[in-house]
Amino acid sequence: MLEAKSVALVGASERPGSFGERMVLEAQKSAARPELHLVNPRYESILGHRCVGSLDEIDHPVDLVLFGIPDSALENEMQLAARRGDRSAVIFGNAYEAPMAERPSLRERIRATATKAGMALCGGGCMGFINASYGLRAVGYIEPAEIPLGRVALVTHSGSIFSAMLRTRRHLGFTLAVSSGQELVTSAASYLEYALGLEKTRVVALVLETMRDPDGLRRALETAANRDVRVVALTVGASTEGRSMVEAHTGALAGAGAAWEALFDAYDVAWVKDLEELADTVELFSAGMRPSVNKRGGLATVHDSGAERALVADWADEIGVRFAEISPTTRKRLGAVLEPGLEPANPLDVWGTGAETARVFGECLSILADDPDVAVVALAVDLVHEEDFDDSYPRAAIAARRDTTTPLCVLANMASALDADVAAELRSAGIPVLEGTRSGLFALRHFLDERGAGREVVGARPPDVDRQRQRRWIQRLASAHEGQSGGRAVSGAEALELVSDYGIATVASILAESASVAVEAAGAVGYPVVMKTDQPGILHKSDVGGVKTGLRTPEQVKTTYQELERRFGARVTVSATAPAGVEVALGLVNDPHLGPLVVVGAGGVLVELLSDRAVGLPPIDRARARRQLERLRVRPLLDGARGAPPADRDALEAAIVSLSALALELRGQFEAVDVNPVICGPKGAVAVDALVIAKGNPPTD
Repeated sequence: MLEAKSVALVGASERPGSFGERMVLEAQKSAARPELHLVNPRYESILGHRCVGSLDEIDHPVDLVLFGIPDSALENEMQLAARRGDRSAVIFGNAYEAPMAERPSLRERIRATATKAGMALCGGGCMGFINASYGLRAVGYIEPAEIPLGRVALVTHSGSIFSAMLRTRRHLGFTLAVSSGQELVTSAASYLEYALGLEKTRVVALVLETMRDPDGLRRALETAANRDVRVVALTVGASTEGRSMVEAHTGALAGAGAAWEALFDAYDVAWVKDLEELADTVELFSAGMRPSVNKRGGLATVHDSGAERALVADWADEIGVRFAEISPTTRKRLGAVLEPGLEPANPLDVWGTGAETARVFGECLSILADDPDVAVVALAVDLVHEEDFDDSYPRAAIAARRDTTTPLCVLANMASALDADVAAELRSAGIPVLEGTRSGLFALRHFLDERGAGREVVGARPPDVDRQRQRRWIQRLASAHEGQSGGRAVSGAEALELVSDYGIATVASILAESASVAVEAAGAVGYPVVMKTDQPGILHKSDVGGVKTGLRTPEQVKTTYQELERRFGARVTVSATAPAGVEVALGLVNDPHLGPLVVVGAGGVLVELLSDRAVGLPPIDRARARRQLERLRVRPLLDGARGAPPADRDALEAAIVSLSALALELRGQFEAVDVNPVICGPKGAVAVDALVIAKGNPPTD
């Protein structure tokens, strides 16, 4: 399909402005000069090409058929192409018909026809594709005559974004651009795999609405990571949100986008939130610059405005972009260049009287680029059209670019004021121009994050399976929902036993069904104790007042038991009191596309209130567990806040790895797992409570 040597254009036309005419005009621009066969019974020739009345009049199968015809004619033409042995097709139309009872939809019938015939299929509801590396244009809309060959491969579900990216004023070149539409047969993952096989592809831009081929996407993203190809992804909609049972706090905590977050974190994908961030990040990555792996540091910026310097500093703090800590030597060198009264600092305000602007700004950029902690330097100016034709800023940036190997870009604060000609000059000189404060800083954060951030753990090997443990818990979880069609909660005591068996430390806990046994249990685990109802059906005990803490005497235990028995029932657990520490929530949710996801967040009663969480895709090792913790807003508490001792993060990372092992070993056996809270103190991490919702109708094997 993507390297077709023969193309049939069904619905070709010479009527000015028609879809059929545009389809022919675009195909004629193909540098590969494929054999074109125009099909329309109304014409004998179109735009100098012979035209036939039917596909059947072409005396051999073709590599690619473009269907520029109404949906009502689509099925018959697809069946004809399949019978002829045509190898692939593009369906531009929406492939829609009114639903009919007891009959598959038109899309389902087309999918079946193509699949049976072994045909690749782009669409329906797509713009087609342009393979710049091969020289083939299979589109029905007029796109720029010259699509420069470059480093970027674009795969998008959105036709509008397809055209916008091809027509952007940025200095982008493409190997492949595909509008994949509904993906009735051929998925985004397939196009991605093809693009990764092209030598010039160094950056991939993905715009995805749903995850239609999750296994293929995982394989392709792993290939990209292993080949050191940067992937930038924009997702829209909530089609991959976690659908675990709402009874589990973890499901609510994961929320929409959990699967995307886990997938992209696993394969080091830059996940962007809007089109401006997508464009800035793709431009920055495609410029061919890489941050030095020998520099641990961050960003340095040079400004001509104190207010805009403060604005950039504010946004960088909000976004999490680290400014480099420049050395005393660098400060001294800057001081020798700056006018009196200007402070040598980072971020740096250079504007004084405006004298010798090009020299001063250029030298400041070069000096900062030389600092050992500066990984990337940006000229942060508005880059407006200068009425006096002053070209100091582009001259300064171009001069600094020649003087250093440190990545350098321009960070423009207002896209609407950007001088397009000056931006084009800079881009031609190999200097990316980022077109907004927020979007540009996000792009710089993604750029800085690529310095080996997890590449060593892409495709981490799953842990060895403990078959005996696996069989034991499959049987026990199955017994928890005998006769149930849906999920059913495992008892609290048994849930703690499960996570303990997988290596997560738990508080000592004993099940009791009478006051006397509760008193004995309290003596066994040691005072003070915590008592909780363990009655079936009560999932969140603290929400209903079913948790009592700080019980210090047998009399308090007996009285508390009687109260819980009266309110909820006879089953309680008596647990030791965990040492003080930071409360963290660990959990598992099942995503319909990717399977179990590991969720880490703020714990205790704050689990949903803060919506502070990081999601990972098993298998998770210590390095990726550490990255999950780093993404939490409550992470500073783990480091020790206001004089508190730092928490034992090694123990918490080990607990995350253990939960990942549970997820893989018992995959398909549970709907959701909550381990909340896990108390992380200076000498360990201990699970205090757990909730396991076993999956209904488990497999018998």
